[in-house]
Amino acid sequence: MAPPKGTTGSELTKRQWVYAFSLVTTLFFTWGFAYGLLDVLNAHFQQVFGISKLQSTMLQLAYFGAYFVWAPFAGYFVSRSFRRLGWSIHIGLTLYSVGAIFFWPSAKFEKYGGFVGSTFVIGCGLATLEVAANSYISVLGSPQYAAARLNFSQGFQGVASFAGPLIAARWFFTGANAYSLGTVQWVYLAVAGLGVVLNVLFFFATLPEITEDALAEELQDTGMQDDAPFWKQYHCIFGFVAQTAYVGAQVAVAALAVNYFSAQGVGIDYTKASDLFSFCQITFTVGRFVGVAILNYIDPALLLAIYGFCCSLFCCLTSQLPGYGGVACLFVLFFFESICYPCIFTLGTKNLGRHTKKGSGLIVMGVGGGAWYPSAQGYLADLVSTRRSYLVPMSGYIAMTLYAIGLVVDQARKAGFTIRNRDQLSERRVARQHNVLASDAVITADTPGEKRELGEFLEEA
Repeated sequence: MAPPKGTTGSELTKRQWVYAFSLVTTLFFTWGFAYGLLDVLNAHFQQVFGISKLQSTMLQLAYFGAYFVWAPFAGYFVSRSFRRLGWSIHIGLTLYSVGAIFFWPSAKFEKYGGFVGSTFVIGCGLATLEVAANSYISVLGSPQYAAARLNFSQGFQGVASFAGPLIAARWFFTGANAYSLGTVQWVYLAVAGLGVVLNVLFFFATLPEITEDALAEELQDTGMQDDAPFWKQYHCIFGFVAQTAYVGAQVAVAALAVNYFSAQGVGIDYTKASDLFSFCQITFTVGRFVGVAILNYIDPALLLAIYGFCCSLFCCLTSQLPGYGGVACLFVLFFFESICYPCIFTLGTKNLGRHTKKGSGLIVMGVGGGAWYPSAQGYLADLVSTRRSYLVPMSGYIAMTLYAIGLVVDQARKAGFTIRNRDQLSERRVARQHNVLASDAVITADTPGEKRELGEFLEEA
């Protein structure tokens, strides 16, 4: 039975929570698979169409530019209440399937512009799904474990991300397929079929309703409600900047990974490079599930700052070290990227109350950073070298690290520095109840002895 109107994620029964969490998590596989194929298509289209690295990044420009353009509309679809969650998912999956279907005529007539346009439609669909799914998973339970929940769900995105390059290595780069688009159309027809199947499943599913009003009331009960307008929710505004910088860096790193491996001068061809890229995605996925365990104990902002510093360091080393040294650093970089997106999302939308959906749309809009970072890196790769081009994404990791450090400093200023992950809602609820009890005691304390005992009790508290 669905929970009553105004329910929060922490009030769901265990059965309702598992059902909603499992069903929505299946969506993460869809965009992980599409994203995993996208990066391999870069190198494949360079061979088939004879285009430069810069020109091949038009796919990333279309895919992630769609997030920047479409995310505000996607936020509107699910604004004010999660009652529109089902419709948002249907819209997202429909756009996803339509975009994938149009890969068929694009391959049939060998039109690179057709692939770019189809990729834009797919990006619009995935932007809608991300606004709906990321925000829903974030509020589906205690805020203390929001980052861990989203990391776990997005771990399945990682599983799909390395499945994509593995398929591409076998079908796109072997034999006659290396200079053909025939297999591309069949793979994306299967992708369209996956979208249709999920659309049907969600049509017959009933998800528990979680409203912004209920979230705001929960914050009100704990004294954490912030009545400031949305544009003054600085942790969300700067979260958008950090997400833009991070996603741009992540996408740029992955977009030229196949080219990077093959250009390291150690005898790696495109087929082996695609396999190595799949192993990078496996490393990323393992890192995400490892992050789930760590985030249960370590403060998300602090962990993001540490991981951000490591991303900056190993991206710099990737751009400087030749041979297998650079290859190893790129693998380590993928590991430390793992938790960044979910942590920025949950930290940026934390305790927004009635602004939750608007904030979710803004943070997902930050995915648009992936539209221009690869182009900048592709330009430097054509001008200098693929290895040196990895200095471009390093700037994005530095910006993300500064955001995380700012959050750690702000938390320390307000509630003291902490390493462990704390349940702020429960702590504030207990403190508020304690204050109410103390106030009641002051009212009922009549004799001097009672007042003296009350004073001692308050001093101990």
